[in-house]
Amino acid sequence: MAQNGVQIKEKVLSLIKTNGPILPVFIAQQTGLSILFASAFLSELISDRELKTSNMRVGSSPLYLIPGQEPMLENYSQYLKNKEKEAYLLLKERKFLKDKDLEPAIRVALREIKDFAIAFQKEDNIYWRYLTIPESEFSLIEVKPIPKEVIEKIEEKEVVAEVVEIIEEEPAEPVLEKEVIKSETKKHLKHEKSPVKKTKKQTKEKDKNNNFFNKVKEFLTQKQIEILDILEVSVNKIIFKVRKDEEYIIIAYNKKKLTEQDIINSGKKAQELGLPYKIILFGEPLKRFGNLIEAVKNLKDIEKIE
Repeated sequence: MAQNGVQIKEKVLSLIKTNGPILPVFIAQQTGLSILFASAFLSELISDRELKTSNMRVGSSPLYLIPGQEPMLENYSQYLKNKEKEAYLLLKERKFLKDKDLEPAIRVALREIKDFAIAFQKEDNIYWRYLTIPESEFSLIEVKPIPKEVIEKIEEKEVVAEVVEIIEEEPAEPVLEKEVIKSETKKHLKHEKSPVKKTKKQTKEKDKNNNFFNKVKEFLTQKQIEILDILEVSVNKIIFKVRKDEEYIIIAYNKKKLTEQDIINSGKKAQELGLPYKIILFGEPLKRFGNLIEAVKNLKDIEKIE
């Protein structure tokens, strides 16, 4: 079912206010939109400065958040890469770090974790502060060289946490090593088989939607038509509010042939919004529609003889 663009944006903002930083896939699940359209609405909200994105990535996607929710990104710190995670934990533990006292790998990692590490300068030296620690708490006395045992202690905490997680998943009764390997291999293959089919299906559907949206967007760009808003979205239709000399709506159909009902619905929508409209699609309109449109251009009225 088509949804109003303004309502979707309000729902997206409400979801992020309630849940904190989230991924496009969560928005797609909660709104019933495809990932493509969910991402389009998130991009609109970024343009409106209602949202911002994280520097870190979960998989290939950034997190979307409302300005002020930055401390909540801590909930996703497990997705940082190894050295970045080490730098994150070290900075969180120490609050402030002096850049030149750090090993090169940590210095590079701090520059990558922009969500958590804030750089500032004091007395010709670069320092780093943790996201939630104000610069007003800084003191040259507090920032001392980091002993090796501190780094080892932090690394050890991480290793222990990972071991505990694995142990909790082990079977309660002892099993021979070969049997464990055989059992886990079968389990892995069993769980992997069906998601592959599902992933292929989802990928195919996503590619289809991407192709539709990108072609329409490319068409509008070539025509130098400015997109003002996305009014409605569905799998086979997008309605844009646009501007080129004047404001009007464009109804894009993901099909090659129009029906009379498509034109009637389009006309009703345009009348409802009080705007002229244009229809675009991937095929040629049926000849009878072209002839009809041409015939009614100069039609003033139709009256019935009593």
